[in-house]
Amino acid sequence: MTSHANLSPATAPDVDTLPRRTDPDLRPHAARAGERQADRLRQALEDDIATGVFPIGTRLDEVKLAQRFGVSRTPIREALIELAAAGLVEQKPRRGAFVREIGISRLIEMFEVMADLEAMCGRLAARRITPDEVLLLEQSHAACKAAHDAGDPDGYYRANQIFHETIYKASHNGFLAEQALALHGRLAPYRRLQLRARNRVSTSLKEHDEIVAAILAGDAEAAGERMRQHILIQGERFNDFVANLSTQRPGGTGAASGPRVD
Repeated sequence: MTSHANLSPATAPDVDTLPRRTDPDLRPHAARAGERQADRLRQALEDDIATGVFPIGTRLDEVKLAQRFGVSRTPIREALIELAAAGLVEQKPRRGAFVREIGISRLIEMFEVMADLEAMCGRLAARRITPDEVLLLEQSHAACKAAHDAGDPDGYYRANQIFHETIYKASHNGFLAEQALALHGRLAPYRRLQLRARNRVSTSLKEHDEIVAAILAGDAEAAGERMRQHILIQGERFNDFVANLSTQRPGGTGAASGPRVD
């Protein structure tokens, strides 16, 4: 994906100024088996939201997005509806679609639930992980380390997603994995924002070391607790998160602008 590291998170971008997406699999004739064009557009937009291309509060104009992706408005509209159902986008009457803004109190509640879902996944994975899944876990952990060493936060974010999804699957509880994946997706922009805190990527990687060690040792309680603490926002991490969140909101200039509280 094209890097947008120089895009200010405090400024809602003009879609016209963004690079045209020319991903081959977004074109109508390149549909993969069993997958709609709207699904691929949703995934592309979800990635753009999660990595800050479209910051919190940004208006997502159907016409400009269609031009950017080189498609008609219909699959764009369908993709936005799906993102709204997932909680990433808010549809406002007569105003259009916007990247959803969630209040601080609600975010903390969501992260608390996410922490317990991931803890359950970690506990079950420590008991049920297969040899093939061990290999996938080690590969995703190595990819996180490579992105960290390369100073690539977007690469780390993507590798981190695979790391967590591998643990969800290794729980061998389909319903739990579905719920964890759904909430993980809804929190994607905010989980990405967490990684902007100073030294957070390094700390995250160290926590991954402990999670992998506990799972491979078959220590269910340790794996669950490591996963829970990995997700919870508390203490100094909470302060850093709020400071970064305030700059992500339209017109935000730093911690002084303050987050919306629900």
